[in-house]
Order: sequence, then structure tokens, then C-alpha cells
Amino acid sequence: MSDLNDEYDERDGQDERAYDERDGELHDGLLEEELREAAAILDPVPAGLRRVAVDAFALHDLEARVAELTFDSLVDAIPVRGESDPPRMLTFSTDGVTVDVEVTADGMIGQLLPPGPAGIEVLSGPRTHTRLTADDMGRFTGEAPPAGPFALRLRTGREVVVTEWLRA
Repeated sequence: MSDLNDEYDERDGQDERAYDERDGELHDGLLEEELREAAAILDPVPAGLRRVAVDAFALHDLEARVAELTFDSLVDAIPVRGESDPPRMLTFSTDGVTVDVEVTADGMIGQLLPPGPAGIEVLSGPRTHTRLTADDMGRFTGEAPPAGPFALRLRTGREVVVTEWLRA
């Protein structure tokens, strides 16, 4: 073959150097993924640092008030005999706002006190979040239960409230 033919890739007629550059990007992505997996195994992020990072993400709304967890049925409730999978009851409170939430395998229901309309976002880290709406009575429902760490961001007409992060 001539030198001219050696410069082209037979598959698509493009310069081999251009093909190698695209192929190199694919290899770079795989290498990065392998390095991330190795780092997670050999040098994992400490749990305390991860918690601080998640809390910092929740506070990216600087005007938001943090609603602290005041009741969690996993910790505070007396177990009911014969109940195999009871719903998880959570209460978050801050000055003037209380959020009661029930998390089941079928989804989430909750109510804001004092009652009133609000936009609610179910935050789950860097993943996309679910948007819910509280009605005039402060009631809201979500079709799917949160998976992994989650928090709620409530937007009423006057304020923004973010709950503590919990693991579902």
C-alpha cells in the first residue's frame, strides 16, 4: 500500500490520528471511572466529612432556616407487636414551622403546620429532586419513597425551610 492509504482508517475514511483522539477520550473516561472505584475502596471519604458535605449542600439557600428532627419513629417510638413494616414517622421543627412526614414503601405523605400552600422539593444529593405541592391545608403526597439520604426544602410565600438530612 502507499503511504497515502496508510494515513486513513478504512472504516470511515478519516485520519487515523483523529480516530485515536476520539478513542482516547473513551479510554480516559474508563480510566477515570476505574480510578474513582479504586479510591473509594482504598481511601474512602470519612463518614463525618460526607455528612458535612451533604449538610453544606442543603444550605446552598443561605436564607433557608434549618428544621431539626424532633421525632423519628425508628428511635423514639415504641414498637407495635405484630407490625412487620411500620411506616416511618418524622417530625421536623423550626421557629414557627413544623413538618410531619410519614414514609412508607408506597411513598410519602405529610403536612405543614401552620397549614398553608407551599412548594416542596425532596432533595436526594446531587441527583434530580422530586417536586411536590402542599395544598391550602398544608398536606402533600409523593408517589415514590425517597431512596438513600434525603431532605425536604419547603418554599412558602415568606420563607425557605430545609430539613435535616436523613437516610430513608
